[in-house]
Amino acid sequence: MMKVYQAIASKIEAMRNCNKSGNGEWFTRHHDAIDNIMREYMPRGSGFDCGTQFDVCEHVDNGRDELRFETEFHHMNETGMYDGWTSHKVIVRPSLSHGFTLRVTGRDRNGIKDCIADTFYNALRAELAESSQ
Repeated sequence: MMKVYQAIASKIEAMRNCNKSGNGEWFTRHHDAIDNIMREYMPRGSGFDCGTQFDVCEHVDNGRDELRFETEFHHMNETGMYDGWTSHKVIVRPSLSHGFTLRVTGRDRNGIKDCIADTFYNALRAELAESSQ
């Protein structure tokens, strides 16, 4: 079985190879597969009300060995009313001993960065269903 982060990274690499060989059909198939993985596995709702964004083509073009996600968190006050947003980038880099490391940027309102890190860590480490590969 393949983990979500591995599937996204391998699709990005496949898209880079498609660019080199001029294979537009498979480039599109890999892009669509990443879109499906994002919809199925990455955080949305429960404070992540705008979901998670991932610029596939930017990753193909930049050649870096990392994944960059963007998200916003919708905060609530002590009475349960929504009272603002924070914007964050989640940067995932390979690690020989742990598979990957994860860093969350942005304002740490109410300690939210730890929550975001845990949520993304769990989403990225999830086992991909056979139909999503």
